[in-house]
Formats: sequence, C-alpha cells, structure tokens
Amino acid sequence: QVQLVESGGGLVQAGGSLRLSCAASGRLFSSYVMGWFRQIPGKEREFVAAISKSGGSTYYADSVKGRFTISRDNAKNTVYLQMDSLRPEDTAIYYCAGERSVIVPSNPRVYDYWGQGTQVTVSS
Repeated sequence: QVQLVESGGGLVQAGGSLRLSCAASGRLFSSYVMGWFRQIPGKEREFVAAISKSGGSTYYADSVKGRFTISRDNAKNTVYLQMDSLRPEDTAIYYCAGERSVIVPSNPRVYDYWGQGTQVTVSS
C-alpha cells in the first residue's frame, strides 16, 4: 500500500512553468507504475502522463507532449511533473496515482492509489 501527497501547484501566467511533486510513503515505491491525471469540475479525469517502475518508459497525452516531462526518483520515493509552456487550458486539479500492475497506463480506472490533488491555474 502507498500514500501519495502532491505539491507544487499554483497560479502561473501562460507560457510559464511549474513543477509538481508527488511524494509517496509506504514500502516499495519502485514497484508502482505512477501516473499524473487532471480534472476540471464537472468533467472526467483526464490522463496527462505516466512512467514505468524503473523510469525507463514514459507516456504522454497528445495535448501535453513536448511541453510536460514526467520523471521519478525511486531513492526519494517521488514522482515529478515538469510543466513548461503552460496554457490556460492546462488549468485543472492535478492528481498523481499509483498502481503495481498496469496494462493501459492512460486509464484512470486501473489505479488504486490516489493523492488529494493540487490546483494548477494558468492565467491568460
């Protein structure tokens, strides 16, 4: 079992950058596939990015490819989301998620463990 806590959200102007962190407590962080999702109130949770257990493979939604970078530090039990060239449409609550066995990393239903979310607001 793993507990997840996100941080790093905030208000930024369009074109700016933010770095989100997700700290995990519990054992065997390196045995979890980790993902980032985002959600606007009234809409479904949307896949942003995911990273394999070792960090060797990464996956991105088309809407963020080339602007966002997911990474992890297994020694620090932390996964990151570097967000550059932010746009107003990136405004949402961002959640990190973890799961031991994931076939389709973009599907939020396969993840059992979720953080509480951090708000990202991009002004135009």
